[in-house]
Amino acid sequence: MTSDAQLGDAQASDAAEDAMSPDDMMSPDAAQREISDLRDKHLRLAAEFDNFRRRAVKERQEAGWRAQGELVRGLLDVLDDITRFASVDPSTLDSKTVVDGIQLVEKKLHKSLAGHGFEVIDATGKPFDPALHEAVSTAPAASPEEDGLVAVCFQAGYVINGHVLRPARVVVKQWNGN
Repeated sequence: MTSDAQLGDAQASDAAEDAMSPDDMMSPDAAQREISDLRDKHLRLAAEFDNFRRRAVKERQEAGWRAQGELVRGLLDVLDDITRFASVDPSTLDSKTVVDGIQLVEKKLHKSLAGHGFEVIDATGKPFDPALHEAVSTAPAASPEEDGLVAVCFQAGYVINGHVLRPARVVVKQWNGN
């Protein structure tokens, strides 16, 4: 038993065949050539797409390598400073000189990284934000206004181009109502 839809499809197919004249029909050789041409075209397009995909992967890798190279190039000056500092005779240095030297290298490192979207998460005295901070402990707050503020930052957190690399590990003030 056929449905109305199947009957309609059969009638439409018959009408299409009736509408074609013998002049419209393709010879078997011409049809075979067209099939062969279409198959070749399909294979060329598939090969072009495969080449495009490989080229895109290679370009992404090269872009990543260039970005890494730029970052490392910026760190080479810092590495040179550390190397020079490490080669100094320790008997000629006092503790203040060592601390000052380390602070200068740290400042230079932060400046170099900042050029690549790197930021230190400023935590102490700021409201606790679970997207930026990891609470490791709580401390009593002196007033309700201090509730939820970061009291101490144990370990700095870092962001690069808006993405958290590592949350700041902090102590959060908590108001107990006393």
